[in-house]
Amino acid sequence: MHGPTQLFTVIALVSLPTVMYGGYALMGVLRDRKLTEHQRAMFRAGHAHAGVLLVLALVALQILSRTTLSGPALWIACFLLLFGILAQSGGFFLHLLPNQGKLGGRVTSVGAVLLAAAVLLTAYGVAFP
Repeated sequence: MHGPTQLFTVIALVSLPTVMYGGYALMGVLRDRKLTEHQRAMFRAGHAHAGVLLVLALVALQILSRTTLSGPALWIACFLLLFGILAQSGGFFLHLLPNQGKLGGRVTSVGAVLLAAAVLLTAYGVAFP
């Protein structure tokens, strides 16, 4: 594994402890009951999506490293994964802010599109070596 897939694997692995800390913080938020039920649900959803999508990224990066995609295509796939994860999970956290529900929904939707593009590019790299 070299180039962008190696770099983004390191980024994903270093990011995992932040998600782990988020789980700890989530327990405190749930215990202290300082958020509304909707805010707690969005915190849970953002945290869960971040963790699951980081694991997806680690798998996708391993697959990408074995494809014959060109260097620029690998960089694009890696950035799509990174920004897709940040947008998908980050959109849920925007719901924690007052009057930001619509923005949070839009950001989450953009993240889903970016992740879908990354997965389709990865599938292309596997299907057409």
